[in-house]
Amino acid sequence: MLITCTLKDGIVYVPTIVKTEAGFYMRREPVAVVPAANTDALWRAFQDVMAKGNEIVPTPKRDAYPPPVLPKYAGAKNWSAFMKGAFEWAINEDNGNYEVVPYHKDPEGSQAWVADKERKTQFPVGTARNEVIEQMIKIIQTTASTR
Repeated sequence: MLITCTLKDGIVYVPTIVKTEAGFYMRREPVAVVPAANTDALWRAFQDVMAKGNEIVPTPKRDAYPPPVLPKYAGAKNWSAFMKGAFEWAINEDNGNYEVVPYHKDPEGSQAWVADKERKTQFPVGTARNEVIEQMIKIIQTTASTR
């Protein structure tokens, strides 16, 4: 399972993540939009999206690829504008083993996020989902308070 969240201007965006038949992931609606300071709402958003898991969907054709879903929720004109000043993380789960991976903008200048594997948080085997969510919320709120 993979879920992502993006922090921009004190707001956290938690999209539904689907996996295509080709094996790559895409952000889709619905998207939870929650103030970073609202711990209870963040908790619910993460619980909801994690409970859904990653539905497998047909791979879109190149000419029918949907536009990025998050910019409209932030009132940004496009993906590039949305990425400015944003922070992104992913929670990966594989057979009950969790990790939180921070992302940064591609240094090559593309409009993509790149995993920062050196700064990931690997949880011990058997860590409960609630503990992972609690840590993710702490990371988000700490980042929001220092920016």
